[in-house]
Amino acid sequence: MATRPVFIPVRNGAQLFEVRNFEFLWHPGFAESQKRKNVRGLHLAASNAGLGRVLEISTKSEEELGRRLSAFSLKYRLGDKDIPMESLYQGSKVFTKGGPYIDIYDKTPIEAKRDQRIRTSGNIVWFQIEGTVYSSSPTNAFYDWVYIRCLYRHEDFLTRNLSSMDGFSDIEFNPERSINSQARALAILMSLSACGRLKESAEDYELFRSKISRTFSTL
Repeated sequence: MATRPVFIPVRNGAQLFEVRNFEFLWHPGFAESQKRKNVRGLHLAASNAGLGRVLEISTKSEEELGRRLSAFSLKYRLGDKDIPMESLYQGSKVFTKGGPYIDIYDKTPIEAKRDQRIRTSGNIVWFQIEGTVYSSSPTNAFYDWVYIRCLYRHEDFLTRNLSSMDGFSDIEFNPERSINSQARALAILMSLSACGRLKESAEDYELFRSKISRTFSTL
């Protein structure tokens, strides 16, 4: 058995998401078929609890939109280049012993995550893009903000296609071992959209960070 979260947008109030955890039968293994069995198991458990429409946000999603919204599929516009979101995130890290390693911007998402410097340069102290420094607190704020920056100009499309969803899952996200979740980032985006604060939050990191901090203080 395993327990995984579903992230639920909050369409009014100051909180940016809710989280509900569900237990289900876990199918071990790295095969895509095993991953999708786990997605189905999580979604069935959520449905039995009243969350009938949950979209998996990852490359393991059975829905094309879920795969398109994966962090491995998104691009971040930087100058005149479109950089894979995951590569931008990893390459912007500044550690106690080095960084940012902006050559990672030119790597694939998988190559970016596996770059040895990410593991051997010490603790993250902040993030940096083109000389601008971004705080690393709360720990997930920069990742969520970059995710939202990739998508906020498509707000109308997202609203049309996702407003009926009860929540979002990310089967690879284990809160006991991981910090970032693309499903949580999307739930936050949808909450900001519902209250009319998406564009200003995507364009102002400190504003976004303050909203995230208030949400985590209530969890």
